[in-house]
Amino acid sequence: MIPHLAVTLGDPAGIGGEVILKALADSSLTKNCQITVVGNRSLLQATYEHLLENSQLEARDLANPRHLSVIDLPWDETLNFGRGNAATGQISFACLERAIALTLAGKFQGIVTAPIAKFLWKAAGYNYPGQTEVLAQKAGVDKFGMLFAARSPHTNWQLITLLATTHISLAQISQTLTPDLLSEKLSLLIDCLRQDFDFDRPQIAIAGLNPHSGEAGQLGTEERDWLNTWLKDERTKYPQVELLGLIPPDTMWVKPGQAWYGNYDGKSANAADAYLALYHDQGLIPVKLMAFDRAINTTIGLPFIRTSPDHGTAFDIAGRGIADPSSMKAAIELATKISIQRTRDNL
Repeated sequence: MIPHLAVTLGDPAGIGGEVILKALADSSLTKNCQITVVGNRSLLQATYEHLLENSQLEARDLANPRHLSVIDLPWDETLNFGRGNAATGQISFACLERAIALTLAGKFQGIVTAPIAKFLWKAAGYNYPGQTEVLAQKAGVDKFGMLFAARSPHTNWQLITLLATTHISLAQISQTLTPDLLSEKLSLLIDCLRQDFDFDRPQIAIAGLNPHSGEAGQLGTEERDWLNTWLKDERTKYPQVELLGLIPPDTMWVKPGQAWYGNYDGKSANAADAYLALYHDQGLIPVKLMAFDRAINTTIGLPFIRTSPDHGTAFDIAGRGIADPSSMKAAIELATKISIQRTRDNL
């Protein structure tokens, strides 16, 4: 049985509708999965017609909404591409909420989420840091993680990065990071690597927090005070996992960069299987530098699969027909692959 996935519309004033229609026009993408768009058919139709009339796209470049499986949510507003408002924030939240409910009820094996605008969620009355936190709350889990994956078009090497902390200010990071939090994130990462990426004995690189990983307390004391001890304890806990670190953050990404761009003979770069970054920009600046148009955001620790393109609503180019669907395609492909693998493992 092929997996049935929900794809949420995201903010309709952004590029979500465009990248969905472009992705679903690729028949090779949908031969291994069944897709239902959670959104509104009239919005998809408006996007389809606008792109055909106002860009160089042709009908073959876009899936026709009339032929798609769509769960319709209410919409009776005027859509202006690139100009989101409280109404677009409202329907983007409703799409996610409905997709979660139906997935928890067993209709879908996973959710692929198009981008939303957090400030428009707030305008609509929803005060969440992002989609990840809504997914976790609605699913009833308090241990979850934000993981990013991307496969290099140059070497086929796969970059996997987990963030220990996500949408918090720099001032909050050292107070938020604790041994318990890092142990929770590392456990989630190890389980994910084994269950979804087939790494039985993974090698994981872990970043230090401070420049030069603290320079023996000269540039920050967290490594000296507790991070080094924490890592030693985790190595004892996971003898079948190779934990590298604490690696200075400015050099941790050299080997992944070499593996991504092919500046090595295929194996000698010795890049790790996965990377644990301690805060948002420490992990996402290198991920987006290497894989901006193809990285996937996946929430681990949920009772179902969730993937998402690693880009935003791109209001500045919405409606122009130039949005790149590569990340949306990759998100659907990964959700399909993980779903098939989990089904096979459970047989």
